Amino acid sequence: MASFFQRLAKAAPVAFANAFGSQPKSGYRIPFGALAAVSGGISYLYYVSSPDMVHLDKINEEVGPNVALNPDKWIEFKLQDTARVSHNTRLFRFSFDPTAKLGLDIASCILTRAPLGQDAEGKPKYVVRPYTPISDPDVKGYFDLLIKVYPEGKMSQHFASLKPGDVVEVKGPIEKLRYSPNMKKHIGMIAGGTGITPMLQVIEAILKNPDDNTQVSLLYGNVSPDDILLKQKLDVLEASHPNLKIFYTVDNPTKNWRGGKGYISKDMALKGLPSPSKDTLILVCGPPGMMKHISGEKAKDYSQGELSGILKELGYTEDMVYKF
Repeated sequence: MASFFQRLAKAAPVAFANAFGSQPKSGYRIPFGALAAVSGGISYLYYVSSPDMVHLDKINEEVGPNVALNPDKWIEFKLQDTARVSHNTRLFRFSFDPTAKLGLDIASCILTRAPLGQDAEGKPKYVVRPYTPISDPDVKGYFDLLIKVYPEGKMSQHFASLKPGDVVEVKGPIEKLRYSPNMKKHIGMIAGGTGITPMLQVIEAILKNPDDNTQVSLLYGNVSPDDILLKQKLDVLEASHPNLKIFYTVDNPTKNWRGGKGYISKDMALKGLPSPSKDTLILVCGPPGMMKHISGEKAKDYSQGELSGILKELGYTEDMVYKF
């Protein structure tokens, strides 16, 4: 199955041209929804394929940096299209100048904001939330956000209300962990839900660099098998890269589930993560309850805070753990 999608990715310009009746023009990208239609399900095809698959045109490299983000200014980005990934999670693609890169660092996030009425003085109020794009930072002209839509989530509900052509204000990048190739021999990762997004950013940076020999071990927890985000992409990456190992666990397994069962435990961490060492780094990202259980939450000022939980019990120290 994977080889079929790889062949389709290589033949994408022809396939999409035939599907829509003409060859894509320079600077034009196939509509996001059309990808879903051609593939028979974007949640599979998009995630098992290289980001280059939807970047059909070849753009000459610009001399000097040409980036879309500004860390000091809110920039409007237009929604190109959306796709459903799971029962409560959607993928949002935003477009910008096709000759520019987003300007994202590994590992960093962006800030998004949306209007939320007015204050007592009549000035606009905003809701602001950070998100980690899952698209390759090197692609030009677009970026993708994977967002879980919560019933009471002010920002996620705002995203869910957007239609193609609407805009979202973005500022960044906001640097998190400054990753550099081979900075550690072994990186362990513990993620829950959409906490997979910064992990994917680091994983792809490692795997696409032939000079980066970092070993990566990922423990990924979710509520049910259907809630596992990006699983097809992760499985393909693991199958094609011997330095990536992944272990899934779910709270509510199905009868045919063959992965772990229940919350990420001390035993899972002991078996699935590299041992405490100066050459080891453990990355953690997930909902507050999981963070408290695994590593302790970040401090109120968003600094790393004190290390606690399972990781401390297993002998890791604060300089061996990074909380996203």
